Amino acid sequence: VQLQASGGGLVQPGGSLRLSCAASGSRFRIVSMGWYRQASGKQRELVARITTGVGTDYADSAKGRFTVSRDVAKNTVYLQMSSLKPEDTAIYYCFIDDRLASRSWGQGTLVTVSS
Repeated sequence: VQLQASGGGLVQPGGSLRLSCAASGSRFRIVSMGWYRQASGKQRELVARITTGVGTDYADSAKGRFTVSRDVAKNTVYLQMSSLKPEDTAIYYCFIDDRLASRSWGQGTLVTVSS
């Protein structure tokens, strides 16, 4: 399974970014797609995910500012981030879970929020 993430970069506080992650090569149906992030010196944490038949869920820090969505036909997950804060600075990793509960990870994309 390959996950190709894109869309990271440098943005000023209050700005917006859209991350994309395209999955390919999964043998089994993808059940969940989403994003984790890892800031320097901190543990990786769930940011948002979208799960078939369940819906979406978000970290408290992301609620109201981030929106996760999925294009099923393209096996692509998006993370629209707005009102970005310096504390959102991290490497963002996309993931998929297939129906056998096997998880695959993308390579990570760096988001830096700074003036």
